[in-house]
Amino acid sequence: MPLLHLSTWPEVETYLQTSQGIILPIGSTEQHGPTGLIGTDAICAEVVAKGVGEETGAFVAPTLNVGMALHHTDFPGSISLRPSTLILVIRDYLVSLSRAGFQKFFFINGHGGNIATLKAAFAETYTTLLDLNIPGGDRVQCQLANWFMVRSVMKLAHEVYGDREGSHATPSEVALTQFVYPEAIKEAILDPEVNQTCRIYGPQDFRRRYPDGRMGSDPSLATPEMGQKFYQLAVEELSRSYETFLTQD
Repeated sequence: MPLLHLSTWPEVETYLQTSQGIILPIGSTEQHGPTGLIGTDAICAEVVAKGVGEETGAFVAPTLNVGMALHHTDFPGSISLRPSTLILVIRDYLVSLSRAGFQKFFFINGHGGNIATLKAAFAETYTTLLDLNIPGGDRVQCQLANWFMVRSVMKLAHEVYGDREGSHATPSEVALTQFVYPEAIKEAILDPEVNQTCRIYGPQDFRRRYPDGRMGSDPSLATPEMGQKFYQLAVEELSRSYETFLTQD
């Protein structure tokens, strides 16, 4: 698996002679309840992206580990970019890589709050590439793949956790981080009566609605063994998706 940041420019130039695809992991640095790591979304996206890179031989770019998480910023340790800032960051990443000759950008995302902003960033990038008249810019394509929404992952999470999966600080994502960092497993007493609504407004309102940061989830169900299963399912399905993406016009 070639990692962009551990490669030299001649190696990248050689790679581009046979493939114009690259995988970009993106996550977030935000609270994940009393037992979830603040880096959960970036950790999950990165490990899955590296797994897909190993399976497909694709270059994997450095992880974008700060995303759009403004609603989490009333919890200590959370970091967020504004949507407008993240759009420009993504645009500048892709313009730089497009100048080098990359044309197929496969984003493996670990944070639901990034989805709308990423789609807007793709549109911004397409227009910018045309405005800059970058060679091959009209052939650039971006695809978003949310590892936690992979069909096989969602199916297993539903089978194992049912409605205790929730929608934030979920046992599936916590399990994946436990698989990656077993030495960083956290424990805490969790209130079983956690809010399960999915309304999201500002950061202070979010903390009032979800006092410990969880959204309908029970991360105490997470285990490293289950995290490995989620990892394997995500890598298998997203590897197929990436290879299909490369062959599409």
